[in-house]
Amino acid sequence: MLVLVAPGQGAQTPGFLAPWLELPGVTERLQWWSAVSGLDLIHYGTKADAEEIRDTAVAQPLLVAAGLVSALSVFPDAAEARRVAGAVAGHSVGELTAAAGAGVISAEAAMVLVRQRGLAMAQAASVTETGMSAVLGGDPETVVAHLEGLGLTPANMNGAGQIVAAGTSEQLAALAADKPEGARVMPLKVAGAFHTHHMAPAVSALEALVPGVTVRDPQVRYVSNSDGTVVGSGQEIVRRLVAQVSNPVRWDLCMETFKELGVTAMIEVCPGGTLAGLAKRALPGVKTVALKTPDQIDAARELIAEHAVPADRPAE
Repeated sequence: MLVLVAPGQGAQTPGFLAPWLELPGVTERLQWWSAVSGLDLIHYGTKADAEEIRDTAVAQPLLVAAGLVSALSVFPDAAEARRVAGAVAGHSVGELTAAAGAGVISAEAAMVLVRQRGLAMAQAASVTETGMSAVLGGDPETVVAHLEGLGLTPANMNGAGQIVAAGTSEQLAALAADKPEGARVMPLKVAGAFHTHHMAPAVSALEALVPGVTVRDPQVRYVSNSDGTVVGSGQEIVRRLVAQVSNPVRWDLCMETFKELGVTAMIEVCPGGTLAGLAKRALPGVKTVALKTPDQIDAARELIAEHAVPADRPAE
């Protein structure tokens, strides 16, 4: 069984969209999504520097656009993608990419929502000086208890020995000075304490927007990073997309669900690498392809041929 996954914020790098523009139709698609989102995706994906694309309001639309462009480059027929994939999932903002891939919302709706999500989260982050740090290693229960003792939120439970802590700058400084036993702490270059109560204003902004979005039930299994469950209702998926902004990401539980579903292969859409890396540590035996440039398209298609859902068996 094949699962398609989409990365979250932090995966973007300067110029990462440039090689994709060499493929037929990509420039036109990005021009259209730029008009829809009100953001020049081609400029930010090819010419902007690291600081410019670190901006939450820019990074999030870029990531969703890149994920959809790369998925459509592998699967020109979206219906074919939904037929051969056993499941889809996304990490944080990658859930919007996954929702569009599963047919829950249109690509255009995903671009509108992600632009407003990024703007609202950037605004929420400007209220208090906050951030995030990765905690690598240590016993997970001990690490979580340590973080909570410092007033921090375990915002991303990524599995494979990785937990991301989020909170105020003072709380993160306390973590750097007092690390959990057996763990390393690495500050992350993000602009706020995402997936915590600090993002509550962004939730309210999205709640006001989503009633106008056309929503359909997913056409392939959709694994929610709220709790790792397979969600079959489009309306429930969208509700979770909104609530997730201020709640922790449970990618560890998504990977547990992949095991239970019998996943044997994973394709991570552009800019791939992070989730494939976690899978290599937490899902031994699962083959992975991380789409960074069009050079990986052939490898992705080979993986699809080997691990796709058989034509005589439904994906759901």
